[in-house]
Amino acid sequence: MFTGIIECLATVKKVEKEKGNLNLSLESSITSELKIDQSLCHNGVCLTVVEIENDFYTVTVIEESLNRSNLGKLIPGDLVNIERSMSVNSRFDGHIVQGHVDEVAICTEVLETNGSWKYIFKHNKKNITVVKGSITINGVSLTVVNSSSDSFSVAIIPYTYENTNFKTIKSGSLVNLEFDILGKYISKIIDLKTKK
Repeated sequence: MFTGIIECLATVKKVEKEKGNLNLSLESSITSELKIDQSLCHNGVCLTVVEIENDFYTVTVIEESLNRSNLGKLIPGDLVNIERSMSVNSRFDGHIVQGHVDEVAICTEVLETNGSWKYIFKHNKKNITVVKGSITINGVSLTVVNSSSDSFSVAIIPYTYENTNFKTIKSGSLVNLEFDILGKYISKIIDLKTKK
């Protein structure tokens, strides 16, 4: 489990296709602290460290994750948001983030608003957002500002802008979304009850 509070950025160094999978080699400031078989959240996707060599580590993205996320679009030089899994004795600063991406959304607009940034995203209508509810974008725990059936906006403070890959997101960029787990359960229960 993760909290959506990004620990650092990693830089993609190598992308290798292997059958239906993708092996990503990345460089990060925390590589020396990692271990093989450790779970790390990459742009919101929980992946396992399979190899470590000097400042680089490798994770394997399977076909299911490639189909649901933007990880298949990564190229060397791209920045990826990284978070290690939550420890039992740590503060819970964000919200419950499983690292299981629901879908890819498209950024439709970025507005600079006198010291902060407003991002607007369009998604399919399978999941819902609510004003002041939680959303995870590329692994970052955020609060929804405005919400409609197929779009929502978030506001980004300067710290988040500088310390995550939000600084690279522009109109047309694809991002990974994980909707709030509590909202997904409630939506499923209501859906099952209405089908009876």
